[in-house]
Amino acid sequence: MIQAPPVEKSTTRSGGLLLAIVLLGQFLAVLNVNIVNVATPTIEADLHSSGAGLQMIVAGYTITYAVLLITGARVGDLFGYRNTFLTGLALFTLTTLGCGLAPSTGWLVAFRFAQGAGAALMMPQVLTLIQHNYQGEARGRALGLWSAVVSGGIVVGQALGGILLGFGAGWRIVFLVLVPVGALLLLAGLKVLPADQGGGRAGLDPLGLVTLSAAVLLFIVPLVLGRDLGWPLWGWASMALSLVMFAVFVQVERWVTARGGRPLVDARVLRAPGMRPGLAVLLFGPATWGAFLFTSALHLQGELHLSPLMSGLMLVPCAVAFALVGLAWPKLPQRFQRSLVPVGYVVAAPAYLGLAAASGGGVPYAVLSALIGAGLGVQIAVTNLATQQVESAYAADASGALLTVMQLGQVIGVATVGTLFISLMHGQTGQASFGTAVALAALAVLAGLSSLFLVKAKVSPTRT
Repeated sequence: MIQAPPVEKSTTRSGGLLLAIVLLGQFLAVLNVNIVNVATPTIEADLHSSGAGLQMIVAGYTITYAVLLITGARVGDLFGYRNTFLTGLALFTLTTLGCGLAPSTGWLVAFRFAQGAGAALMMPQVLTLIQHNYQGEARGRALGLWSAVVSGGIVVGQALGGILLGFGAGWRIVFLVLVPVGALLLLAGLKVLPADQGGGRAGLDPLGLVTLSAAVLLFIVPLVLGRDLGWPLWGWASMALSLVMFAVFVQVERWVTARGGRPLVDARVLRAPGMRPGLAVLLFGPATWGAFLFTSALHLQGELHLSPLMSGLMLVPCAVAFALVGLAWPKLPQRFQRSLVPVGYVVAAPAYLGLAAASGGGVPYAVLSALIGAGLGVQIAVTNLATQQVESAYAADASGALLTVMQLGQVIGVATVGTLFISLMHGQTGQASFGTAVALAALAVLAGLSSLFLVKAKVSPTRT
């Protein structure tokens, strides 16, 4: 069993500024998942992009990001979390500038892939830096803000894209406006982020990297592109082959461990109490979240004829409730914190079902979205419970695994529930509300059942 990590003192002099820098960097990365969605019509007209080209502009970022997340966590472990975060931020900022200046669809796709690589280097370090620099209540508050940024960035991305395009400056503005923000964060990070020692445990595990990347890529590419391509046969074959590659990856990791090497995903991390059920919760919970945001945008902008800005604002109650629950959770008495997790999904599941009756929008829709956000806000508790028994030396491994599963969960939710929604709507999105609501509620129930195993996980008595 992995022993509890030694208690580390939280950063004092620059703790608040440190947290602001890493969370703003994370916000930029999350924002870029959706900010480009509302700009695709103008990109198509300006660059004469094909349908496949537009799909890769939107999906390329997510694909690279998901494939490289665990590797990004390992790079931080080897070369230092500060250095890796700043390198990822610099790459992200430069490639964002490249996106804004791209002369053709091909260049824009290439820069979007590179953007995802920068985000994959940057994002795992955020959670790891929080784990290393904050403990106790301070850590809970920091994780609450981390969770709020993850949820808020998705909603803000859609709304901000609509606002920027409303100024008539063209699609390039959705990228160029982020460049000075990234540059300022980079300068501040150079002065504020604490130096840390990389290279404590050698080995990048290239064979594990290749097999895991192949497995994730074979799985996520057909999920991202399959709906728009009509779910071709090659997509199903690719997903089946991904299962084989995941099995190969497990065997490779065992072989690396047996030879005394450092595997990409250390089995001791997965054996930590709470990690495996936590990963299950963070697969199903984000699946409901990603699917809800995707189908809501289609419904609000489709049948209800709301602008991208207004459809984004309709989801603000959801994001606010999500953030408030995440921030309030660490302030609860210890005896209530663990039991809060299943309760969250008990709230979210019937709220999802209620969406079928509130498809006309307005106040009922906003209230239900707030209940959904409040229920899913317990995911910050999930993150904390899943990692609290992981040894400090393996924080990067845990961060990479959790973030990868969360990203895969969102992609799976969008692909499965999103496809169901589109197949049921028959020109009117309201017709798809019931089947979609049932699917979302079912995913929430699966997350809740998984959370029961999480809250029952043994807690080391040495943990403070």
